[in-house]
Amino acid sequence: MPLQILLPMVVIGIAGVVILLHMLGRSELARFEDEDAARRAWLREYPGTPPTRVILSHDRHAALIETAHGAGVVWPMGMDTTARFLNGADIRRTGDGLRIDLPDFAAPRIRLRLEDDEAELWPTLMERKENA
Repeated sequence: MPLQILLPMVVIGIAGVVILLHMLGRSELARFEDEDAARRAWLREYPGTPPTRVILSHDRHAALIETAHGAGVVWPMGMDTTARFLNGADIRRTGDGLRIDLPDFAAPRIRLRLEDDEAELWPTLMERKENA
């Protein structure tokens, strides 16, 4: 098949799949229904480290997790979630939340959209638990 026909077919096919997924609601970020949902998301990543405290963000797109081994965070990656410990993290305030730089090649940077009061409180909780 000539490239002049194949290339538009591929581009239109990919665009069609993207539009279809968006129309079906599959382009939304994961949202935690409650603290137990955030706890389950954490335990999928770290089954041997149960949370002692879970703090959901106001929009329920992220959760701060406290464990006996330090603080962590659970956040969405599309319709799924992922989690990381915050040991060695550099936490900075941004205009719309927090930027967390981790010494982890799999998740080197996390951007959390948080309300102002959360963006003020979460870093103190993260640091307090890490230094404990």
